[in-house]
Amino acid sequence: MSRIEDLETFVAIIEAGSLTGAARKLGRSLQAVSRSLGALEHDVGIELIHRTTRQCRTNEAGQAFYQRVKPALTDIIEARLEISDRRLEPRGLLKIGAPTLFGPDFLVPIIAEFMRSYPQIEVDLQLTDTFVDLAAEGFDLVVRIAQLPDSGLQGKRLGALRRVVFGAPSYLKERGIPKHPGELRDHCCVVRTVDRHPGQWTFRAGGRPRKFSVSGSFRCNSMEGIYSAVRCGLGLGYSPLWQIKHMIDNGDVLTVLEDYEPEPVPIHVLWQENKYPPAKVRAFVDLLAERLSLEGL
Repeated sequence: MSRIEDLETFVAIIEAGSLTGAARKLGRSLQAVSRSLGALEHDVGIELIHRTTRQCRTNEAGQAFYQRVKPALTDIIEARLEISDRRLEPRGLLKIGAPTLFGPDFLVPIIAEFMRSYPQIEVDLQLTDTFVDLAAEGFDLVVRIAQLPDSGLQGKRLGALRRVVFGAPSYLKERGIPKHPGELRDHCCVVRTVDRHPGQWTFRAGGRPRKFSVSGSFRCNSMEGIYSAVRCGLGLGYSPLWQIKHMIDNGDVLTVLEDYEPEPVPIHVLWQENKYPPAKVRAFVDLLAERLSLEGL
């Protein structure tokens, strides 16, 4: 029997309180457990456990040995599991959470490539703007666009995303282009009514973040409605750049006040804290970091 197995047996005996309990825990015969303990004691040259036919009692040397061996053995076992897991091809169900508007255009093409590469993978993509509890909802990983509080999650930063002010060419021609956030008080601004602070837009002015109050005659509770209103010339909008990139590319809107944009918002992929995440999570995170293109956003 290998030396690691002897150490595993010793730790199991200590934690189970008997040779019989250790044999049950390890799925080995009582004789094999007894031989393993005897081999370990012979190797270290001292009795570690006083044992009778009914019970085991750890002596001082055995307890000291256990305290030193247990952490090292845990690391060895985890390393062995990691190497074994790395040999496995990602498989099974991968449940992913992502923002409602971000997921379809930015994640689904990467998910499609991932599934083509690993035919034994199934994906459940849940699109929501709510910060879900990974453990409670059974998610393997989530993509979040926000400043993140400290948590028990592991994560990888994927980049950062700009927030911009934009308007239709017709509106800007009629009302002029604002040169400073303070000039927005003289403009019609399309406000989202469900924001935490409606009518408060953040900029970076004077070297620090500042909020400026804006207002207008048209308000809406959804970004889709705001985009349509801005495109129709009802006023200026304020939005993540990635959400309106297609409108810019089509010439429907133009961005303004670029010199006063606030700090970009970071985007992360997060998963449950785990020293060695499953192969399916590790492989998808690696592909996502490689394929997700946020240049110019």
